[in-house]
Amino acid sequence: MQTDRLVDSTGRALHHLGDWLYITALPASLWIIGGTLLAKFVDWVLERFETRVTAHSTTGDALVMAENAKYLRAMLQVVRWTLISLIALIVAVRVLTMLGVPVAGLVGPGALLGAALGFGAQRIVQDLMAGFFVVTEKQYGYGDLVCLVLPSAVQKEGHVEDVSLRVTRLRTIDGELITVPNGQVIAAINQSKDWARAVVDVDFAAHVDLRVVNSKLADIGESFRKDKDYGPLLLDAPVPLGVIEMGADTYTIRIVARTLPGKQFEVSRDLRIFLIEALRQAGIDVRSGYNPDTPEDEE
Repeated sequence: MQTDRLVDSTGRALHHLGDWLYITALPASLWIIGGTLLAKFVDWVLERFETRVTAHSTTGDALVMAENAKYLRAMLQVVRWTLISLIALIVAVRVLTMLGVPVAGLVGPGALLGAALGFGAQRIVQDLMAGFFVVTEKQYGYGDLVCLVLPSAVQKEGHVEDVSLRVTRLRTIDGELITVPNGQVIAAINQSKDWARAVVDVDFAAHVDLRVVNSKLADIGESFRKDKDYGPLLLDAPVPLGVIEMGADTYTIRIVARTLPGKQFEVSRDLRIFLIEALRQAGIDVRSGYNPDTPEDEE
């Protein structure tokens, strides 16, 4: 008799376990698997779209496309994070309901837990809010050359490799990757927003006629603008601003040009070489350490 009761009890237990596995565990597992696959699909779609945006940034108006590509890339990061978080929340609520956890009863404890986390995670909330405004206000985006001013006047400079709601990642000229919480940024100096400016200073001997020099510099700037290698990087021709410094036997003239974002350093280097070579060919006395026969002295 006891054996029959044990067998009957075991059978009922197995029956209940089978029902629980079939009615509760299996659907919950399917929700978790489906949510994971959906999150992966969203990430894949947004990554493909991001690749297309980046590829198209080299066509049409280079300036406009570059700015749009940077902004869309940052927005896609926000959309990706938001959608995946929303999917995770829906799946978690659904699974808890299937497991018999009273979700409505968790509202009160959840509010208390949220308040406690709010006090303890103010820094994270601050980072998220700051990141939201960085993206929506287009302060900087992927590929921008920026200098971030942090507390205690600490500055971090580099190219933006990633912008999310919480952090900004910079790649310095030394190859270091710096992760900066958005809430710690006091000021952001964007050196490649919309357009950049190439600046070149050239020293001339004091006996050189300033009017002749300015006229020649304007002609050289037009030639530089029409060059097939340098022209696509420029928004306008390099022009002289005039004398910015005078010495005992020299004076310095500054030449400036608007360039595409992030191209100011490349243009400055090539423009300096172009100017000095053209001026020397024209017989104008240039006081510069650059020698066309020694490329290592370009800077």
